[in-house]
Amino acid sequence: MQQIANIAELRERLGKAASVAFVPTMGNLHEGHLDLVRQARAHGECVVVSIFVNPLQFGPSEDFDKYPRTLADDCAKLAGLVDVVFAPSVSEMYAQQQTVFIEPPPIANELCGATRPRHFRGMATVVLKLLNIVQPQVALFGKKDYQQLHIIRQMVAQMNLPIRIIGGETIRAVDGLALSSRNQYLTATERTEAVFLRQVLLTLQQNIRDGEMDFAGAEAKAVSALAKRGWQVEYVSVRNRVALTQPAKTDRECVVLAAARLGITRLIDNLEIDI
Repeated sequence: MQQIANIAELRERLGKAASVAFVPTMGNLHEGHLDLVRQARAHGECVVVSIFVNPLQFGPSEDFDKYPRTLADDCAKLAGLVDVVFAPSVSEMYAQQQTVFIEPPPIANELCGATRPRHFRGMATVVLKLLNIVQPQVALFGKKDYQQLHIIRQMVAQMNLPIRIIGGETIRAVDGLALSSRNQYLTATERTEAVFLRQVLLTLQQNIRDGEMDFAGAEAKAVSALAKRGWQVEYVSVRNRVALTQPAKTDRECVVLAAARLGITRLIDNLEIDI
């Protein structure tokens, strides 16, 4: 495994590869990341993982400075699984002040984007930069960040990038909590409570499968159930899976998405629904 921090050096290394599969991350790797990495091996002769905490996608009051940076531990986890770890500095990725940005589609202003303005603009911009640097044939992203995956797919399609985007299923702890680098912010009490988010989504999912078509009412019940237990709920929303728009009565492929806070920790989760 080769660790590279320089863009020119990375391009020289990857120029020798017949095919490249790419997994972008912000580090602090967990089993969800590693599952994507293992999948990547089936899609490329050379597997590349990037580790870069992107300042453009953090708001002024968010946790950029506190976000866990564990490069040595991450590289130890990746040993034997990948060919290249690309771990650039902020100055390497943004040698000039970034004044050119990817403007994401309107869905970026809804769901997570409603409380995180310009988050998806920063995310899309760095992902495009990384895809341009690595130039993979395949890139893998987790479905836990469902809205992010949707926006990346739209960007790749509309920018005519010759890259196949694969969404990996959400990897969960034994009790069902979706794995996330931010889970370590939870106190012991909060960690026990955190599984309730998925339980609420499972109930909503089952109710819709059983014929519940009042999506707004179902969402409101889910929000109330969380709020009664002390959660600060940003949203619980049922959407069409293809476009992430409000579902029509005839839609058969939906997804329920949620974001809520326990103490200082923001958790997101989603479940797909086949009606």
